[in-house]
Amino acid sequence: MSVAEPRTIVLFRHAKADWPQVTDHERPLADRGRQDAAVAGRKLTDSGIAVDLALCSTATRTRETWKLAVHELPHRPKTVYEERIYEASPGELIALLNEVPDEVRNLVLVGHNPGIEGLAEVLSGAAAEAARERMTRRGFPAAAFAVLTFDGSWKSLEPGTASLVDYWAPSE
Repeated sequence: MSVAEPRTIVLFRHAKADWPQVTDHERPLADRGRQDAAVAGRKLTDSGIAVDLALCSTATRTRETWKLAVHELPHRPKTVYEERIYEASPGELIALLNEVPDEVRNLVLVGHNPGIEGLAEVLSGAAAEAARERMTRRGFPAAAFAVLTFDGSWKSLEPGTASLVDYWAPSE
């Protein structure tokens, strides 16, 4: 793949989690979260993005979200469970994305707020007006995802270099 071809990043916040007496990292999905994760997977399929790689936080709720969402995709991409996504800042997430091999064209990053929402805001220099309006109005609720595109290598990804092209949240 040429580094000149457009790349896609789907920033996917985990679905609604439950609050049992466990550490934050081990919190599972709530019933509504399990439903919303599957719906998000169907919406991702509807977007037509052929995902090459998924980077997923090691937290229980993100792993469960991805397991339910990926089941809805037409093909299962390679998935890497990455500890650095948990509690990561937008800058730390950009540094992680800069490590992605250039053979990867379309990537899903399954993580947490405030990092995922912050990353969507920091990366998107340009935006489709409808997507920006929906994301601004809704924020980044559980199971929401933003779709961004950019040109160049993963190493060249930095603030303002991507375009927000789509946004979806469960109540949409």
